Amino acid sequence: MKVDGRDYRTIWLADDGWAVEIIDQTKLPHAFESCRLESVEAAAAAIRDMLVRGAPLIGATAAYGMALAMRADAGDGNISRAHELLLATRPTAVNLRWALGEMSDLLTPLPADGRVAAAYARAAGICDEDAAMCRAIGEHGADLIEDARDTGRVPDGGRAGSTDRPVNILTHCNAGWLATVDWGTALAPIYVAHERGIDVHVWVDETRPRNQGASLTAWELASHGVAHTLIVDNAGGHLMQHGMVDLCITGSDRTTAEGDVCNKIGTYLKALAAHDCGVPFHVALPCSTIDWSIADGLAEIPIEQRDQSEVLEVTGRDAAGAQRSVRIAPSASPAANYAFDVTPARLVSGLITERGRCAASRQGLLELYPERR
Repeated sequence: MKVDGRDYRTIWLADDGWAVEIIDQTKLPHAFESCRLESVEAAAAAIRDMLVRGAPLIGATAAYGMALAMRADAGDGNISRAHELLLATRPTAVNLRWALGEMSDLLTPLPADGRVAAAYARAAGICDEDAAMCRAIGEHGADLIEDARDTGRVPDGGRAGSTDRPVNILTHCNAGWLATVDWGTALAPIYVAHERGIDVHVWVDETRPRNQGASLTAWELASHGVAHTLIVDNAGGHLMQHGMVDLCITGSDRTTAEGDVCNKIGTYLKALAAHDCGVPFHVALPCSTIDWSIADGLAEIPIEQRDQSEVLEVTGRDAAGAQRSVRIAPSASPAANYAFDVTPARLVSGLITERGRCAASRQGLLELYPERR
């Protein structure tokens, strides 16, 4: 994707060919800065402290973290040490476990002198595969947006097969190219639709507590020239009630074999509102986000609980241009910070993957991935 007319991915090798560079997402939207990673410990910190975030990008960063580990020490013990260090950074996103499994399975049987080159090659492959999958998700999802354009809702009720108004899409958190290597998941269909000349408008949830919608999704869309409006998290239901949302598209950090979807906290409430208002609610994800080992998302997906400071404080830019955090709650008040929730498959209209669209069910997923039967 483009920033100021220049093509970027979210992660790339430095000019020296071994260090890894990332976009520091904690500085957005007020500053666009890259950060250099030179060790597995630095890669782990980047994931844990959310300089990188989004399930696919977490996996890609972990893969390069394994490569950095092999460059420092390609011995057998360092494979498992690096694997465990990286795995402990974020418990919910399944792409992390998937990417680390790919790297460990590749590296373990190799002789030590072949591990460094193999690790860098596979990490690069994971990045290229992710970008290609996200582009394919965009193509399949853009077809859905075209359908919504032709049978879209009109404000305050009714249906209209008219193309003289934008397709209004509501999204939650950030599932754009900043959450992946390129293109994104939930935003990829929007970018492809925009590319096709379809008039789209995006309602962007602010997504408390870290405000990834306000700081990342809004920044992405603005940088790419896509019409959008930032809304508070609790406005989505009102917009749906009044026919101002044609469809919802979110991403996923982990999707079960039965189609339950774990995503940023607040996604479940959007799905409930969409169900009540008859608004289609779709989830976009690559195959690496499907956890075939579990069926019941509510019972089996670990929900990350992050530091309460993310709820008690907000970060922004002051009038002088300095970025700072301020406390918004009484000094004696504690906070709970559940980072994700689970949306049951019954509330999901459909899944958008790199292989096409399907029902949010085991049967639907197996139709696209028959090798998992």
